[in-house]
Amino acid sequence: MDRRKLIVSGLAAAGAAGLGACATAQTTDGLPPPQHDPNYPATGQAETYSRDEIVRDVSDFMGVTAEAAGGAVERIFADNGRPTGYIAGEEGSAAIAVGARYGRGLLYMKNRPTQEVFWQGPSVGWDFGGNASRVFTLCYNLHYPDAIFQRFPGVEGTAYLIGGMGVNYQRANDIILAPIRAGAGLRLGANVGYLAYSRQRNIFPF
Repeated sequence: MDRRKLIVSGLAAAGAAGLGACATAQTTDGLPPPQHDPNYPATGQAETYSRDEIVRDVSDFMGVTAEAAGGAVERIFADNGRPTGYIAGEEGSAAIAVGARYGRGLLYMKNRPTQEVFWQGPSVGWDFGGNASRVFTLCYNLHYPDAIFQRFPGVEGTAYLIGGMGVNYQRANDIILAPIRAGAGLRLGANVGYLAYSRQRNIFPF
């Protein structure tokens, strides 16, 4: 009887050791559990800006009254809701039927590093004149800064007479951009084209 107990005890100990070895092998050789980047929300979704935050920033950056900024922002919020980021910058453009636009600014997103952004693009249409503008672009469905670097087609109608303020939309995949422009110059017409956003300035708009 003692001999049988000894054999059973030995088998049990061997089995436990084997299970322990398997567990150790899985822990050592298996893939580590996923780690959440502390710099980003666990859901991968970017935080949004409220209407009051955007109205204040547009008013301060463009040097317009809160009432003027609120009118443009209210229209965009009614169409798209709260943005996940915005670009504050300046641009220049000119056209005689065929035109080009160049700009530079900073992309702001909550809990993300500020990103320098350049943009350039061609246009074609019944469009004449030139203007220099301050641009405040609201960004929708932009969850990571690097996603801005692509082409955004758009349709724009402009009427700058010494000064003015206008809004148009650009879209690529699920990302929507809504530039608010306040500028000076002489520009009249409508055009179609695209803007390519890049990490560095490009001479050619295409």
